[in-house]
Amino acid sequence: MTSATPIDDRMIARRLAAARAIAEDAAALAMAMRPPPGGPTGTTKGMQDYLTETDGAVEKLIAERLNALYPEDGFMGEEAGSRRSGTLTWVVDPIDGTSNYARGRERWCISIGLMHGKLPVAGVIHAPALHEIYTAQRGHGAFLNGKRIKASDIADTRTAMVEMGWSPKVTPDVYAKHMRAFMSLGVMPRSCGSGALAIADVACGRQEAYLELVINLWDVAAGMVLLHEAGAVTSPFLEIGGLTGGALLFTAAPAIAGELARAAEVALD
Repeated sequence: MTSATPIDDRMIARRLAAARAIAEDAAALAMAMRPPPGGPTGTTKGMQDYLTETDGAVEKLIAERLNALYPEDGFMGEEAGSRRSGTLTWVVDPIDGTSNYARGRERWCISIGLMHGKLPVAGVIHAPALHEIYTAQRGHGAFLNGKRIKASDIADTRTAMVEMGWSPKVTPDVYAKHMRAFMSLGVMPRSCGSGALAIADVACGRQEAYLELVINLWDVAAGMVLLHEAGAVTSPFLEIGGLTGGALLFTAAPAIAGELARAAEVALD
């Protein structure tokens, strides 16, 4: 997918550096507000769909800092419903993996993506409880804590690990159908509660694929740059409705992407 108006790489690089610094401050706030291990805190927006005080506080911090630095940029945030148009648009999930965060678990993150029109061009995924920061700029590589990453080289599905996100918008029968299809290939299935970190795991080779039948742009905007730069294969998420609502996302290591996609009955870019 391309955008019509050229952009200056240096402009994107400066914004990526700013986003990383803002993500670190947002992570410190989230860690300070993090609940202790135990039953979930906060409220629910729906079945297994949690909302904590931290979600709003972190999004507010990120939105205010980005607006102060780049008032001409657009902004899309998950929680406050903030929308502002611009040639460049920030797409933010303040706490991805809120169900984990609300229970004092470690697998959650802050995701800040930058879009140029319909094209993801930069992103930061900061998982402070895991001490991990992923960064990527289109055309300049993907990194974990400053070290370049790439998708897995595994070519045998019998040694592959695949994550499938759970959503109340998907019926149990459909979810089970896809899990059975993967397991018939000898795949090890799992579900860990953060779409952004599942994407990051594919980008750095910790797992070979990730399937989410309904996911939103704020969950994946940063991660899609990671995937592109790490050499992973993805489905056409943006083209099938991901820009404006929930859509299917599938991504996989290149050597087994085709086989897994056929099993899951999904198209690839």
